Amino acid sequence: MQIFIDSADTQEIKAKLASGLVDGVTTNPSLIKKSGRDPEEVYQELIDAGVPDISMEVVGTVGEMYEEGVRLYEKFGEQATIKVPCTQDGLMVCYQLSKIGIRVNVTLIFSVAQAILAAKAGATYVSPFVGRCNDNSFSGVELIRAISGTYCSQGVRTKILAASLRDVHHVSRCYMYGAHVVTMPVKILDKMYDHVLTREGLDIFQKDFDETQKLLNND
Repeated sequence: MQIFIDSADTQEIKAKLASGLVDGVTTNPSLIKKSGRDPEEVYQELIDAGVPDISMEVVGTVGEMYEEGVRLYEKFGEQATIKVPCTQDGLMVCYQLSKIGIRVNVTLIFSVAQAILAAKAGATYVSPFVGRCNDNSFSGVELIRAISGTYCSQGVRTKILAASLRDVHHVSRCYMYGAHVVTMPVKILDKMYDHVLTREGLDIFQKDFDETQKLLNND
Protein backbone atom coordinates (compact mmCIF):
# COMPACT_ATOMS: atom_id res chain seq x y z
CA MET A 1 0.00 0.00 0.00
CA GLN A 2 1.21 3.47 -0.86
CA ILE A 3 0.01 6.86 0.36
CA PHE A 4 0.39 9.97 -1.77
CA ILE A 5 -0.45 13.52 -0.70
CA ASP A 6 -2.72 15.44 -3.05
CA SER A 7 -1.39 18.96 -2.63
CA ALA A 8 0.99 21.62 -3.89
CA ASP A 9 1.58 23.08 -0.42
CA THR A 10 5.23 22.22 0.06
CA GLN A 11 5.29 23.06 3.76
CA GLU A 12 2.48 20.72 4.72
CA ILE A 13 3.92 17.97 2.52
CA LYS A 14 7.39 18.28 4.02
CA ALA A 15 5.90 18.16 7.51
CA LYS A 16 4.40 14.75 6.69
CA LEU A 17 7.48 13.28 4.99
CA ALA A 18 9.23 12.89 8.34
CA SER A 19 6.59 10.33 9.36
CA GLY A 20 7.86 7.85 6.77
CA LEU A 21 4.25 7.23 5.68
CA VAL A 22 4.23 9.32 2.51
CA ASP A 23 5.35 7.70 -0.76
CA GLY A 24 4.60 10.44 -3.28
CA VAL A 25 2.66 13.55 -4.26
CA THR A 26 0.00 14.27 -6.85
CA THR A 27 -0.57 17.75 -8.19
CA ASN A 28 -2.86 19.31 -10.77
CA PRO A 29 -3.32 22.79 -12.26
CA SER A 30 -5.98 23.68 -9.66
CA LEU A 31 -3.72 22.76 -6.73
CA ILE A 32 -0.81 24.66 -8.30
CA LYS A 33 -3.03 27.72 -8.77
CA LYS A 34 -4.08 27.51 -5.12
CA SER A 35 -0.42 27.49 -4.06
CA GLY A 36 0.21 30.72 -5.99
CA ARG A 37 3.63 29.48 -7.08
CA ASP A 38 5.52 28.49 -10.21
CA PRO A 39 4.83 24.74 -10.60
CA GLU A 40 8.47 23.94 -11.33
CA GLU A 41 9.55 25.65 -8.12
CA VAL A 42 7.07 23.45 -6.28
CA TYR A 43 8.37 20.30 -8.00
CA GLN A 44 11.99 21.14 -7.25
CA GLU A 45 11.30 21.92 -3.60
CA LEU A 46 9.53 18.59 -3.20
CA ILE A 47 12.36 16.72 -4.92
CA ASP A 48 14.90 18.45 -2.67
CA ALA A 49 12.80 17.35 0.31
CA GLY A 50 13.04 13.72 -0.84
CA VAL A 51 9.65 13.04 -2.46
CA PRO A 52 10.34 10.08 -4.81
CA ASP A 53 7.28 10.29 -7.07
CA ILE A 54 5.53 13.51 -8.14
CA SER A 55 2.65 13.57 -10.64
CA MET A 56 3.15 16.61 -12.88
CA GLU A 57 0.15 17.35 -15.08
CA VAL A 58 0.47 18.49 -18.70
CA VAL A 59 -2.18 20.03 -20.94
CA GLY A 60 -2.62 20.96 -24.60
CA THR A 61 -2.41 19.09 -27.89
CA VAL A 62 -0.74 15.72 -28.36
CA GLY A 63 2.47 17.41 -29.44
CA GLU A 64 2.40 19.95 -26.62
CA MET A 65 1.72 17.39 -23.92
CA TYR A 66 4.39 15.04 -25.25
CA GLU A 67 7.05 17.74 -25.51
CA GLU A 68 6.22 19.09 -22.06
CA GLY A 69 6.24 15.59 -20.58
CA VAL A 70 9.68 14.86 -22.02
CA ARG A 71 10.98 18.25 -20.89
CA LEU A 72 9.74 17.72 -17.33
CA TYR A 73 11.25 14.24 -17.22
CA GLU A 74 14.58 15.51 -18.52
CA LYS A 75 14.58 18.31 -15.95
CA PHE A 76 13.36 16.39 -12.89
CA GLY A 77 14.39 12.83 -13.70
CA GLU A 78 13.02 9.68 -12.12
CA GLN A 79 10.89 11.58 -9.63
CA ALA A 80 8.68 12.86 -12.47
CA THR A 81 5.46 11.04 -13.29
CA ILE A 82 3.69 12.75 -16.17
CA LYS A 83 -0.03 13.17 -15.63
CA VAL A 84 -2.33 13.19 -18.67
CA PRO A 85 -6.14 13.16 -19.07
CA CYS A 86 -8.07 10.10 -20.19
CA THR A 87 -8.84 11.43 -23.66
CA GLN A 88 -7.79 10.23 -27.09
CA ASP A 89 -4.99 12.80 -27.09
CA GLY A 90 -3.98 12.01 -23.51
CA LEU A 91 -3.77 8.28 -24.16
CA MET A 92 -1.74 8.85 -27.30
CA VAL A 93 0.73 10.80 -25.20
CA CYS A 94 0.64 8.07 -22.55
CA TYR A 95 1.57 5.50 -25.16
CA GLN A 96 4.41 7.64 -26.54
CA LEU A 97 5.88 8.50 -23.16
CA SER A 98 5.60 4.99 -21.73
CA LYS A 99 7.44 3.62 -24.78
CA ILE A 100 10.50 5.69 -23.83
CA GLY A 101 10.38 4.67 -20.17
CA ILE A 102 8.57 7.65 -18.61
CA ARG A 103 5.98 6.93 -15.91
CA VAL A 104 2.48 8.16 -16.76
CA ASN A 105 -0.52 8.76 -14.52
CA VAL A 106 -3.78 8.81 -16.50
CA THR A 107 -6.23 10.99 -14.61
CA LEU A 108 -9.97 11.75 -14.70
CA ILE A 109 -10.96 8.07 -14.88
CA PHE A 110 -14.67 7.45 -14.38
CA SER A 111 -15.27 4.03 -15.95
CA VAL A 112 -13.76 0.58 -16.33
CA ALA A 113 -13.64 1.14 -20.09
CA GLN A 114 -11.38 4.17 -19.61
CA ALA A 115 -9.16 2.21 -17.22
CA ILE A 116 -8.82 -0.57 -19.80
CA LEU A 117 -7.71 1.87 -22.49
CA ALA A 118 -5.26 3.58 -20.15
CA ALA A 119 -3.67 0.24 -19.23
CA LYS A 120 -3.42 -0.68 -22.92
CA ALA A 121 -1.68 2.66 -23.54
CA GLY A 122 0.99 1.74 -20.98
CA ALA A 123 -0.10 3.80 -17.99
CA THR A 124 1.85 3.31 -14.79
CA TYR A 125 -1.12 4.57 -12.79
CA VAL A 126 -4.81 5.19 -13.44
CA SER A 127 -6.57 7.71 -11.22
CA PRO A 128 -10.28 7.04 -10.70
CA PHE A 129 -11.99 10.03 -9.03
CA VAL A 130 -13.89 8.42 -6.17
CA GLY A 131 -15.52 11.48 -4.64
CA ARG A 132 -16.54 12.96 -7.95
CA CYS A 133 -18.19 9.66 -8.91
CA ASN A 134 -20.25 9.87 -5.74
CA ASP A 135 -21.17 13.47 -6.57
CA ASN A 136 -22.67 12.15 -9.80
CA SER A 137 -24.72 9.37 -8.22
CA PHE A 138 -22.53 6.33 -8.79
CA SER A 139 -20.20 4.68 -6.30
CA GLY A 140 -16.55 5.59 -6.58
CA VAL A 141 -15.37 2.71 -4.40
CA GLU A 142 -17.38 0.28 -6.51
CA LEU A 143 -15.54 1.66 -9.55
CA ILE A 144 -12.25 0.88 -7.79
CA ARG A 145 -13.45 -2.68 -7.19
CA ALA A 146 -14.57 -3.12 -10.81
CA ILE A 147 -11.26 -1.84 -12.20
CA SER A 148 -9.30 -4.02 -9.78
CA GLY A 149 -11.29 -7.11 -10.73
CA THR A 150 -10.78 -6.44 -14.42
CA TYR A 151 -7.05 -5.83 -14.04
CA CYS A 152 -6.57 -8.93 -11.87
CA SER A 153 -8.46 -11.17 -14.29
CA GLN A 154 -6.28 -9.95 -17.17
CA GLY A 155 -2.93 -9.79 -15.37
CA VAL A 156 -2.67 -6.03 -15.88
CA ARG A 157 0.28 -4.38 -14.14
CA THR A 158 -1.04 -0.79 -14.18
CA LYS A 159 -1.56 0.46 -10.62
CA ILE A 160 -4.86 1.87 -9.39
CA LEU A 161 -4.30 5.27 -7.76
CA ALA A 162 -7.53 6.24 -6.02
CA ALA A 163 -8.07 10.01 -6.12
CA SER A 164 -10.68 12.57 -5.08
CA LEU A 165 -11.05 11.04 -1.63
CA ARG A 166 -13.30 12.86 0.81
CA ASP A 167 -12.99 10.88 4.04
CA VAL A 168 -11.17 8.07 5.85
CA HIS A 169 -13.90 5.60 4.93
CA HIS A 170 -13.05 6.15 1.26
CA VAL A 171 -9.39 5.44 1.98
CA SER A 172 -10.08 2.16 3.76
CA ARG A 173 -12.59 0.95 1.17
CA CYS A 174 -10.33 1.79 -1.75
CA TYR A 175 -7.52 -0.31 -0.31
CA MET A 176 -9.93 -3.13 0.49
CA TYR A 177 -11.29 -3.09 -3.06
CA GLY A 178 -7.89 -3.23 -4.74
CA ALA A 179 -6.32 0.24 -4.96
CA HIS A 180 -2.53 0.11 -4.88
CA VAL A 181 -2.18 3.81 -4.02
CA VAL A 182 -4.46 6.41 -2.49
CA THR A 183 -3.87 10.14 -2.77
CA MET A 184 -5.47 12.45 -0.27
CA PRO A 185 -5.31 15.92 1.26
CA VAL A 186 -3.27 16.22 4.45
CA LYS A 187 -6.45 16.80 6.48
CA ILE A 188 -7.66 13.29 5.62
CA LEU A 189 -4.29 11.72 6.41
CA ASP A 190 -4.45 13.40 9.82
CA LYS A 191 -7.89 11.92 10.44
CA MET A 192 -6.56 8.40 9.76
CA TYR A 193 -4.66 8.56 13.06
CA ASP A 194 -7.74 9.38 15.07
CA HIS A 195 -10.35 7.18 16.75
CA VAL A 196 -12.59 8.00 19.69
CA LEU A 197 -11.65 4.77 21.48
CA THR A 198 -7.95 5.55 21.10
CA ARG A 199 -8.54 8.95 22.69
CA GLU A 200 -10.58 7.44 25.50
CA GLY A 201 -7.91 4.81 26.12
CA LEU A 202 -5.18 7.44 26.27
CA ASP A 203 -7.19 9.47 28.76
CA ILE A 204 -7.54 6.42 31.01
CA PHE A 205 -3.83 5.58 30.76
CA GLN A 206 -2.85 9.18 31.49
CA LYS A 207 -5.17 9.32 34.53
CA ASP A 208 -3.79 6.05 35.90
CA PHE A 209 -0.21 7.15 35.26
CA ASP A 210 -0.77 10.43 37.08
CA GLU A 211 -2.35 8.64 40.06
CA THR A 212 0.55 6.18 40.24
CA GLN A 213 3.05 9.05 40.24
CA LYS A 214 1.19 10.73 43.12
CA LEU A 215 1.33 7.54 45.17
CA LEU A 216 5.03 7.13 44.48
CA ASN A 217 5.74 10.75 45.38
CA ASN A 218 3.83 10.44 48.64
CA ASP A 219 6.08 7.53 49.57
